[in-house]
Amino acid sequence: MAADTELRHRGALGENTPAFDKLNRPLRDLRLSVIDQCNFRCTYCMPRDVFGADYPFLPSAQRLSFEQMVKLAKAFALLGVEKIRITGGEPLLRRGLESLIEQLAKLTTASGKPMELALTTNGSLLAAKARSLRDAGLNRVTVSLDAVDDAVFRRMSDVDMPVSRILDGIEAARAVGLAPLKVNAVIERGVNDHQILPLVRLFKGSGVAVRFIEYMDVGGADDWSKTKVVTAREARGIVETEFPLTPVLDGEPTGTAVNYRHADGGGEVGFIASVSQPFCGSCSRARVSADGQLYTCLFATHGTDLRPWLTQSASVEQLASAVRGRWIDRDDRYSELRATPRRLSASGKVYPMVRMSLVGG
Repeated sequence: MAADTELRHRGALGENTPAFDKLNRPLRDLRLSVIDQCNFRCTYCMPRDVFGADYPFLPSAQRLSFEQMVKLAKAFALLGVEKIRITGGEPLLRRGLESLIEQLAKLTTASGKPMELALTTNGSLLAAKARSLRDAGLNRVTVSLDAVDDAVFRRMSDVDMPVSRILDGIEAARAVGLAPLKVNAVIERGVNDHQILPLVRLFKGSGVAVRFIEYMDVGGADDWSKTKVVTAREARGIVETEFPLTPVLDGEPTGTAVNYRHADGGGEVGFIASVSQPFCGSCSRARVSADGQLYTCLFATHGTDLRPWLTQSASVEQLASAVRGRWIDRDDRYSELRATPRRLSASGKVYPMVRMSLVGG
């Protein structure tokens, strides 16, 4: 038996050994959604015609408590998780989030290193919270920002808020040392592809890395089409019309972005080719929704309910065993297969996956 396959099977026996799935991918990253609500209505994620004022978001009683989330984190740490990313919805809408971060910051990985804590946010509340998040133990922040032009930003986010508020949040996070700081931009052809160069210009030399993401068939993107995808290759070509780039060769092997440095040393630009060049083969990410469902793929249609192991009567080790059992049975690779299963939402709209705001990105 090959050594890596042997390790995967040995990992199935004990709760303090790494977990590997059917494609021999380790469990390294946990994306933990703390709330399914968001104050934006981005057209590709939570369009207002679906997520209106009467949309049945989770009531607070159905969301996992911070105590349950910490228990989850401890169980995932036993299985080899080294990084926890807090997501939503918009995670900064969850009251008292700093308390959760403070508890998670005390955790260590199976190898004894401090757990890395990251957060993804739309940035609207970041200026007010950056320092308290840093003080609680948060390591890094990724801000979703699809345009620097105010009109384009308002149109895509469908919210009456100036883009300057997001930029103030980014500056506040940079000032308190939440680094490395990243800005993620989803690029949709004919909508904001003309914002690629302005985004690079704005953040070049600031210490903020800009990453361009191919428009994916997720969440509210029920009218998704490949014709709307600006590929990573195209986006890089647009950047290089003005800014020469050189490849970064020391990136994370399980990372999602292919990163480049400005040739003059002005920082990094990344490209996430989730449609044109899927990276399922190195995916080490598990996702737990705000109501305690485990999803082993961003494009999953259903999850595994972990709440039976989140009671006081179940131990962390029992929870880890349940997660391990699901992970070692995992063979998801949707983006490689692009099978796009279809189903109807409650509103009659067609969606290919669990809603993005529930499970996070």
